[in-house]
Amino acid sequence: MLAGKAKNLRLGALIDHKFCKSEYKMFRKIALTMGLIALTPSLAFAALDTGDTAWITTATALVLFMTLPGLALFYAGLVQPKNVVSVLMHHFAVACLCSVLWVVAGYSIAFSGGGAWFGDLSNLFMTQITMDSLSGTIPESLFAAFQMTFAVITPALVIGAYVERIKFSAVLIFSGLWLLVVYAPVTHWIWGGGIMAGWGVLDFAGGIVVHATAGTAALVAAIVLGKRRSFPSSVQPPHSPILTMIGASMLWVGWFGFNGGSALGAGQSAAMAIMVTHISAAVASLVWMFIEWRRFGRPSLVGMVTGMVAGLATVTPASGFIGVPGGIILGLAGGYVCYVAVDLIRGKLKIDDSLDVFAVHGVGGILGSLLVAVLATEAFSGTGLGEGVSVASQLSVQAMSIAITVVWTAVASYAIFKIAGLVSGGIRVEEMEEIEGLDLTQHGERGYHNS
Repeated sequence: MLAGKAKNLRLGALIDHKFCKSEYKMFRKIALTMGLIALTPSLAFAALDTGDTAWITTATALVLFMTLPGLALFYAGLVQPKNVVSVLMHHFAVACLCSVLWVVAGYSIAFSGGGAWFGDLSNLFMTQITMDSLSGTIPESLFAAFQMTFAVITPALVIGAYVERIKFSAVLIFSGLWLLVVYAPVTHWIWGGGIMAGWGVLDFAGGIVVHATAGTAALVAAIVLGKRRSFPSSVQPPHSPILTMIGASMLWVGWFGFNGGSALGAGQSAAMAIMVTHISAAVASLVWMFIEWRRFGRPSLVGMVTGMVAGLATVTPASGFIGVPGGIILGLAGGYVCYVAVDLIRGKLKIDDSLDVFAVHGVGGILGSLLVAVLATEAFSGTGLGEGVSVASQLSVQAMSIAITVVWTAVASYAIFKIAGLVSGGIRVEEMEEIEGLDLTQHGERGYHNS
């Protein structure tokens, strides 16, 4: 009997041993497979993530919402009543034109090929994008659409520099050429694997790509076009602070997609980008308001919402790399420095950058692009710089990238304006047309009808 029990125990042990060996082999295969995937990024990210896709779809809509109707209404409220339709027309036409050009060639220039300074034309008309194409964890078609909304709003920002005195034909020629010659190549340099990406430049959502380029082009536009007839002695105040505030509010909401969407996924990076974006805008608004209150005795609505835009532009390049302390610091710096820049450009230098595009967007974007080298460090609750990268070396990369971008944008923008002038028979409307207003003379419509 004891011998039988011993035999049964040995048999059970043998069965257990064989079962364990079988389990071990199975788990070993699983572990090896997981290890292979972890070591092969292309396999690790070969699956579409529905959460990321849903968020970037929403972000794409939010960024388009920034241009139409956000920026359009923001600018429309700042001009005279006789030029409201023209401003709205500029935004709508630029959005349509640049969307088409982005599909035709812009996306290919920005995100195809491995060139240091220029992509290639292998993906004209986006022919290489299929239903199965992925960019990370989202469809490539969605990535291209998200980037398209950036390509739309960047030349639209420049509109603020030349309102109330430019021919509509010149707007179309300038915006179209500028997208292909300036915006798309700069995008390639920084986001498309080009020269500055190789240097390790930090530009999370467009401090250099969007704001530095648009601001520089705006300054060139103001100088090339010259001042409005009424500048500076009899420039009329904004005709509708109401429209401007509504447009600014849309910009603020849309900017969550602009910065948060640039994480290209629904995760911690997107969440923190949204948080710091909001707090920077709020702080900069208060800074601008208190400066005006102290200086003039009364805070203005237009001033406060302009401060908001300054805070948003300043935090944009840093938004995915910093923590909340960095957002507060950028709000303080953006609100103050951009206010001083407006005073310098418009007040002291007498440059008629009509809606302060360079002083707010250009200066704000450049400021944030420099300060990210400091604020991204762990000392300010940031994500930290790359291995072996110091604040000084990162600052050098940021400054070099900004300088090259600004110089190229200035030279190319000047040349494009000259081409637009040749094709359009001049880029500026006649004096009597400017007096009558662009709504009637350029578009045959009125924004307001007297009762």
